[in-house]
Amino acid sequence: MKTVTGLWRHNRRTLVLSLVLALGACAGAPSTAPARTATVPGADVPMPSPKPAAPPAAPDLDAAGFAIWLAAYKAEALTKGISQATLDRAFAGVTPHPRVVELDRRQPEGRVTFSRYFQNTVTSGRITKGRQLMADNAGVLASVAATYGVPAKVVVALWGIETSFGANQGGFSVIRSLATLAYEGRRAEFFRGELTNALLIMEREGFSAEKMIGSWAGAMGQSQFMPSSYLKWAVDFDGDGHRDIWSTRADVFASAANYLKQNGWVAGEHWGRPVAIPAGLPRDLVTLDTRRSLAEWQALGVRRADGGDLPAVDMTASLINPGDEGRYWLVYENFRVIMRWNRSTYFAMSVLSLADSIGP
Repeated sequence: MKTVTGLWRHNRRTLVLSLVLALGACAGAPSTAPARTATVPGADVPMPSPKPAAPPAAPDLDAAGFAIWLAAYKAEALTKGISQATLDRAFAGVTPHPRVVELDRRQPEGRVTFSRYFQNTVTSGRITKGRQLMADNAGVLASVAATYGVPAKVVVALWGIETSFGANQGGFSVIRSLATLAYEGRRAEFFRGELTNALLIMEREGFSAEKMIGSWAGAMGQSQFMPSSYLKWAVDFDGDGHRDIWSTRADVFASAANYLKQNGWVAGEHWGRPVAIPAGLPRDLVTLDTRRSLAEWQALGVRRADGGDLPAVDMTASLINPGDEGRYWLVYENFRVIMRWNRSTYFAMSVLSLADSIGP
């Protein structure tokens, strides 16, 4: 395997050198994280530039190089509990996908404000549909909530924002996307691991490669789990022997709720509240990295949005200002749990606000 890998790397270097000599220049678009991930506390959510962006450099996805890489990868996968039959099913006719590499390399050139993002995400249509689907699936959602301690409205809100209630699961083959990114992507080792996890799912669940459809980056099904998240948290809630997050709503709901529970969801506790702050409050306190008791925030002059006192309960909270647009919230542990799902304050604020609009 070491010899095959070395040959592949040599061929890649030779091909690149030939292109440089032929064209007299070498271009490469730098890579960025998928747009849905942002930093805290004031997450920046990328927005397409109003000006046409220059197309990314053509990916180096030669079929011969991919075939050599894939042969080496298959030999490794056999040592990790993946059968030859599964490998044959997974990679039948698979070629690298140039569009996946283009999306991975694309760099957002603008920023959207929190207000704009929120308005586009927590829409009246999404609220109405969320309420209807809460009613349509009341029985299974009640069972999921009782089992995991996560309110049905939070599960439905996540479902709504991730995939528009299952309508937009992505149209990419997870196996092909992950193989492409493991071969040529900017985070090759990460995607190599996710590819192995995806194959383990096929091995254990008996799914076909055609079943495993998702985003260009490999997020799968109605809950948009990466394969590693699936292996940790997906649930067979209907008891049919498969953890089906693509077409079985009971499994979709329970898997999302199990993720939240295992990542620290506090049953019966609220997620946060809008607040007013006094003039002169030190800006270094406005961060998720700072935690104070509600009594301490009260002493610092922080009040409810209507000017009333903060609740006299024994809880810690952080003060955040998403988008730096003059609006402040005190947020609790359950807010942090949503951010373990997606590290964006914009996303967490939208999910939890949508949940509050969907149900009591």
